[in-house]
Amino acid sequence: MKTNEKKERKYSSLKVILPIVIVLVLLFSSFAVYQVIRTRAGKDEKVVALIPYRKGDKWGFCNRDRKMVIPTVYDSVDLFSEGLAPVHLNSKFGFIDTKGKMAIPAAYDGAGPFGDGLAGVVLNGKCGYIDTKGKMVIPAVYDDGGGSFTDGLAAVGLDGKWGYIDTKGTMVIPAVYDSVDPFIKGLASVHLNSKWGYIDTKGTMVIPAAYDNVLLFSDGLAAVGLDGKWGYIDTKGKMVIPTVYDSVGPFIDGLAPVHLNSKCGFVDTKGNMVIPAVYDDGGPFIEGLALVVLDGKWGFIDTKGTMVIPAVYNDGSSFSEGLAPVRLNGKWGYIDTKGTMVIPAVYDWANPFSEGLAQVQLNGKQGLNGKWGYIDTKDTRYWEN
Repeated sequence: MKTNEKKERKYSSLKVILPIVIVLVLLFSSFAVYQVIRTRAGKDEKVVALIPYRKGDKWGFCNRDRKMVIPTVYDSVDLFSEGLAPVHLNSKFGFIDTKGKMAIPAAYDGAGPFGDGLAGVVLNGKCGYIDTKGKMVIPAVYDDGGGSFTDGLAAVGLDGKWGYIDTKGTMVIPAVYDSVDPFIKGLASVHLNSKWGYIDTKGTMVIPAAYDNVLLFSDGLAAVGLDGKWGYIDTKGKMVIPTVYDSVGPFIDGLAPVHLNSKCGFVDTKGNMVIPAVYDDGGPFIEGLALVVLDGKWGFIDTKGTMVIPAVYNDGSSFSEGLAPVRLNGKWGYIDTKGTMVIPAVYDWANPFSEGLAQVQLNGKQGLNGKWGYIDTKDTRYWEN
């Protein structure tokens, strides 16, 4: 759960995440924290109407009543976005509409979801973007990229370096960086000459590349690492919490987990230790609760430090949409914010809920060979073997 243990990574690439299509993401990864930050920045929670349904090794879509709407003929599918869903058929990717019509032919080596009218695709080993009509509006000329646009910009890789393009395909920030993060509220962290700093959407280095490691900004602060220790800076680059911690997490709702002398506690945005460092490990507060580890067991505390859900679990992830995956006696289930096990611990793996659905594995089946499926918050299973 030590979210700063990263940075040997680049911006999420379509070439990496596809053709897996759906990626199992640990909750305390930087990507997951990024998703939380985006959600809190104004993304509305949705509940999908058409649900990916697996029959054997093939996929289609059904409604909430498990009535088939689109036949199970695809090798893999992803959720609908802007009325279209990426599907994998005969080793190629295309897009279907909500009636099951192949709206954009399966001609791509990889394809991501639509956002702001654009979807990243991979063609002949290069990344580009198409619109909802299937027109290649940003040519597939990039070695890496295909991720979502944030603040109007998307990161792309070219000749081993990274830069940013706008929605018209103009390279507005040159590809000169070794690694980059997405823009959030006008700032993105970039790696240059073995150090990390932050640029604005015009490419100006507003916070010098002077740090060994950084995290994304949240609640107006970003964690930075220097000489093996961590602290926090504000959006002006001022060090507001000194680099004294062994590892840290992001600020969410005014609190952040910090590790000192092998123990985890929580500080406020002024650096005050408001929840003592008595835990073996801890994650950020999400939906008002933080996952903590005590004597090798996992539980949840509230923002006052009260253990509201006892540390009795073997493993766990943070809350999402009112439910949290927890592992008990080798199996995963879901608890609510009162600690009630509302979905029995019978699964071999369980992901957090998103848009009313969660990905799970059952009977030792592995996600990468198609033997997983979706459940809803009532534990309805959308598959048959």
